[in-house]
Amino acid sequence: MQGESAVVSSRVWTIPNMLSFLRLALVPVFLWLVIVGEDGFALLVLVFSSVTDFLDGFLARRLHQVSRLGQLLDPAADRLYIFAALIGLCWREVIPWWLFVVIVARDVMLAVLGVILANNGFGPLPVHHLGKVATFCLFWALPLLMLGEAFAPLAPFSLPLGWAFALWGAFLYWWAGILYIRETARVIRLPADDTGPRSDTLDGKEVDGA
Repeated sequence: MQGESAVVSSRVWTIPNMLSFLRLALVPVFLWLVIVGEDGFALLVLVFSSVTDFLDGFLARRLHQVSRLGQLLDPAADRLYIFAALIGLCWREVIPWWLFVVIVARDVMLAVLGVILANNGFGPLPVHHLGKVATFCLFWALPLLMLGEAFAPLAPFSLPLGWAFALWGAFLYWWAGILYIRETARVIRLPADDTGPRSDTLDGKEVDGA
C-alpha cells in the first residue's frame, strides 16, 4: 500500500501538474486585478497562464507524464479564468450580468446532467468540437474587452471584436449544451444488454462534457 501511495503521489507532483496548480493559484490574483481595473496587469497574468498551459501540455507529452489529474485541471483552470473575467467585468459594469448568467447557467446544467449520468453508471461525455469552439471564443472575447478598457486607442477595434466573440461563444456554448442534453437522454435510455462496458467514451461519440 505504501508503494502504491508513493506512485500516486509522484504522479500528482509532476512538472506538468505543478504548472497547472500554478495556473489555478493565479486565478484569485487575476480576479482581483480585473475588479480593481488593472486590466494591463490582468492581461499579463492571462498571457503567463496561457504560456504555462502550453508548457504543461508539451512537457506532459514529452516526459510521458500525461495524467487524468492533468486532464481535469486544464479545463478547470480555463473555466475559472473565464468566470473570473466575467465576474470582474460585470462588477465594473463593462459587460451586463445577463451574459454571466447565460454562461454560468449552462455549466450548472452540465453539472446536473453529469450527476444524472453518474447515477446511471456513466462517466463524463467526451468534449464536442462545438464546446471547444465556444470556449475558444469566450477565452478570446474577454481579453479583447479588457484590452479595449486598458488601452483607449485600441477600443474601437478590440471592443466590437470582443463582443462578437462573446455573443457567438455564448450561442455555441448553449448549442453544445443542447447536444449534451440529447446525448445524455439517449444514453440513459439504452437497455442494459446494449450498453456493454460503461465508460466515458460512449463509442467515440463526442458531446460537450467539459
